[in-house]
Amino acid sequence: MKKNSVFFAIFIAALLILVLAVAIRMRSNAPPAAGLVGQLAMPGPMSSAHQTFAGQCTACHTPGVGVQTRTCRVCHAGTDFGFKQSTQFHGRVAQCTSCHIEHEGDRGVIKMNHAALADPEMFGNSSHFPNLNNTNLGPTSTLDCASCHAIRDRHLGLFGKKCESCHTTESWKVDGYRHPSTNSTECNECHKAPPSHFMEHFKMVSQRASNNKARVDQCYACHTTDSFNNIRQKGWYDHH
Repeated sequence: MKKNSVFFAIFIAALLILVLAVAIRMRSNAPPAAGLVGQLAMPGPMSSAHQTFAGQCTACHTPGVGVQTRTCRVCHAGTDFGFKQSTQFHGRVAQCTSCHIEHEGDRGVIKMNHAALADPEMFGNSSHFPNLNNTNLGPTSTLDCASCHAIRDRHLGLFGKKCESCHTTESWKVDGYRHPSTNSTECNECHKAPPSHFMEHFKMVSQRASNNKARVDQCYACHTTDSFNNIRQKGWYDHH
């Protein structure tokens, strides 16, 4: 009976070693330098920006606590966010991991969490959420979108600064949006011609391709509303 118990114990130990070896072998995202524990504990591949720290868990993680913002600042303290409108809010960051996710490769480096901007535990008081005291407001209506996105406003300010009236923080696409009629002649109110249309290229290539001598502001004469590369009476033509 005792002999059987010994064989059983040896069998269980061998099985555990085998499972452990297979697990380590399958975790190809962990470098050999990570060691046995690191290769088993590493949850996923590092981003290319942080590959230098692959296998050095304590470079970012504090045992029993996790990743702390002050640790991130050791490397990023010299990063200048002050002069870019779209990144100025970083100056009030209290928790980097609210938006920057590691161990998902490069695809997880930035996952913009707009709700975090309105969370005082993650960000200090800021003009980016002037209505913060109104707890009935959701992130979309609370945030001052234009404070970060004004320089990317394709509407050129014509629609005002209340982006949330059409857009959400989940996607800039507008559900149910219908483009004006294909017969509309007011295209240039929203669309700006590319630089090539203001050069000799417009006469030598664009007008000849469309077989039309229309002016630059007469977009409708050559373009259709489903795509700017769909040229009237010519079909799909990508010549820019």
